[in-house]
Amino acid sequence: MAVGLGGAGVASADPTGGAAGRQWTASHDSKQKKYAGVSIQTDVPIRMSDGTVLRADIYRPADARKRPIATKTPTIVNLTPYTKLLTSLGTAVTEHPVLKPFMEQVVSKIHLTGPLRGADDLIGTMRDGGAKTMMADYDLIRSGYTQVVVDVRGTGFSQGKWQTFKSREQKDTVEVINWAARQKWSDGKIGMSGVSYSGINQIYAAKMAPKALKAIFPVEPGGDLIRDVVAPGGALGVGFLPLWLTLVNATKLIPNVASMMTGNFDWKWLADRMSEPGTFYPQLFAALSTPNIASIPPNLKSLLETNSDERSSWLSGADKITVPTMIYGGWFDLFTNTEVRAFNQIPLPPSQKKLIMGDGYHLTIGARQSGKNGTPPRLDVLQKAWFDKWLKGIDNGIDRYSPVTLKQVGDKWISADQFPRAGMQRQRLYLSDKRSGTAPYAVRDGSLKVARTTSRGRLTVSPGLATICSRDSAQQTIGVVAILPVCSDDARFSERDALTFTSAPVPTTRSVSGYTNVRLNTVHDATDGYWVATLNDVAPNGTSKVISTGQLVTSLRAYDAAKSEFAANGDVIDPYLKLTLSSRQPVTPGKPVAIDIGLLPTEALIKAGHRLRVDVFAMNMPRGLPLRPLLNASQLKPQHIQLDPTRPSFVNLPISATLR
Repeated sequence: MAVGLGGAGVASADPTGGAAGRQWTASHDSKQKKYAGVSIQTDVPIRMSDGTVLRADIYRPADARKRPIATKTPTIVNLTPYTKLLTSLGTAVTEHPVLKPFMEQVVSKIHLTGPLRGADDLIGTMRDGGAKTMMADYDLIRSGYTQVVVDVRGTGFSQGKWQTFKSREQKDTVEVINWAARQKWSDGKIGMSGVSYSGINQIYAAKMAPKALKAIFPVEPGGDLIRDVVAPGGALGVGFLPLWLTLVNATKLIPNVASMMTGNFDWKWLADRMSEPGTFYPQLFAALSTPNIASIPPNLKSLLETNSDERSSWLSGADKITVPTMIYGGWFDLFTNTEVRAFNQIPLPPSQKKLIMGDGYHLTIGARQSGKNGTPPRLDVLQKAWFDKWLKGIDNGIDRYSPVTLKQVGDKWISADQFPRAGMQRQRLYLSDKRSGTAPYAVRDGSLKVARTTSRGRLTVSPGLATICSRDSAQQTIGVVAILPVCSDDARFSERDALTFTSAPVPTTRSVSGYTNVRLNTVHDATDGYWVATLNDVAPNGTSKVISTGQLVTSLRAYDAAKSEFAANGDVIDPYLKLTLSSRQPVTPGKPVAIDIGLLPTEALIKAGHRLRVDVFAMNMPRGLPLRPLLNASQLKPQHIQLDPTRPSFVNLPISATLR
C-alpha cells in the first residue's frame, strides 16, 4: 500500500519514491538552474598538520561568464586516489556543451541483448547517471553547492607517501573537511560524495565525527578491507589487487605538466614519489612468494595481526557514525560484506540512514536505475535529494524514502524496513550423495535434502581453473567478465570443477533474504586446504545462477563468536573470521574437521519450479588464492567432504517458507 507522507507525498513502500521521487528527478534535471555556470579553480594547496601539501580542484557556482558567486554554499568533499586530473577530464567530456547531448543521445539508444547483454550494464552506468557520482556534477553545483575534489596523500598531485586508508590518511580527511568549512565560499556545512575508495573515505571520516560534516553519500564503500578485498576468507584477491595497485601507483606518477610550464613544479612531490614508487607491491609480492610461515616479512605480517595500524584503521567503525548516511551497494560488488554490515551498525533512525542494494558489479554503478518501471531514482538524483535535505534543510521527503531498497537477484526492486527482511525462517538443507539428475557434468551431482543423510560416503573435489569463467570471476574483475553472460549468469561451466548439491523443485515461490552459511565436514590430505561455496538458483531449463558466495582457507577457520551471528538452534550463520596468524589452525591429514563458510548477504526470489543448489569447489581463481605459505601447505591436493549422520554437512539459509 502506497501511503502519502507530508507535503512530498512519498510512497514509502515504492522503490521509485513515488511523487517525491519524480520531484527529486525534476529538481536535479531542471533546465532552470539557480546559477548559470561553474567556476573551476585547480591545484589549490591544502597544508596538513604535518606540513604535507594536498592539491584540490574547487568547482563553484558561477554566473554565465563563469565568475564565482559571492553567496556562501554547502560544500561537497570528494577525496580520490585516482588523480583529480582524471575527474577533471571525465567531467570536461561529460559536461561539454556539444559532447554531452551527443553522448546522452548515443547511450540512450544503446540497449544490448543476446550474447552482448552483459556489456549493457557497463554502458548503463553512463546512461543511468551512476557515473556522475564519480565526477563533478555540474547539475548539483549549479543548484547551489561547491564541490571540492582532493588527491589523497601520495597520489595525483598531492605530496607525501600513499597511506592507503591508514590513520594518517584518515586524519588528512578530517583536516580537509575542517579546511573546507572555513573557506569564505563555504557556509560551513560539509557533505561527502564519491565511489569506491572515495566512498570508503566517507565511512572512515564519519566515524571520527568532524563537527562540520553533516551528511555522506557513499557509493560502493568498503570498511573492512581485509575481509572485503585483501583476503576474504583468507584467500588473496589476486584478480583485483594487482591491477588496482598498478592503476593507483601508475597514475600517482603523472606529473603536473601545467606547473612545469609555469615554473612552479613541486620538487617535493617528485622526491616523495621516488621514495616509494610502488606502494604495497612489496606486501603483494611477499604474499605470493614467501614459502612458509616462518619467512613472512614484517610488512606482510602486520596485515595478518589485529594490532597493526592497517588492521585497526581498516575497520569501518560504523557504530560511531552519527551523520545522515545513504549507502549504495550491490550483491556482487567488491564490498558487499561491508555495505550491509555498516548499514546495520549505524546507530541512526530510519529517516537518517538508507541502504540501496542493486544486483550488479563494482563497475555497473546504478545501471538500469532510472526511477521508472519500479526502479529507484538515478544515483545522481538521490545524491542531490539527500544533500538538499541534510545540508539545505529542504523538506523533500527523502528522509521518508524506504529505509532499505533491494534488487532481488534476477527479479524486481522491492522496499523493506530492514535487512535481512522480516519474516525469514532459518532452515537447514543437508548435503547428500544421492544423485539429483540435474548436474551430470559436475564432479559429483548430489542432492540437498530436508532430512539429514544416513550415508557415510566420501565426496572428493580437486583444485581446478573452471572458475575463471564464473560469477565470482566477474565479481573480482569488477564486472569485466560479466560482459560474457555465459560466465556470469550461468554456473554450468564452472560447475565442471564442483561438487553440486541440488534440491527438489520448490512448490511455491520463496524469498531468500540475509546470510547463508555452509557447514562442511571435511577431510584433507595435507595440513591446509581451500574451500569455496556458492548458493545457486537453478531454473527448469538447467541455468544455474549464483545468488551468493563465500570462501575459506581451512587453517584460518577460527571466528570471533562475539562478532558473529547465530541461528536459534546454535548454527553460526555469519561467522566473523579472525584471519590472523595467531589464530591459524593447521589440520591433521586424514582427520575430519568441521568448517563454516559464511556466504555474502543476498536478497533473491526463488520461483516455483526452480531449485536451490550449493556448489563446492577447491579453488576460486581469480577471486582468491591462498597466501603462498598456506598454498604450499595445501600442496593443491584433493579435498574431501565426509558424509556422516553424526557430523552432518548442510547449508543454513534464511527462507520465507521452509521446504518440506
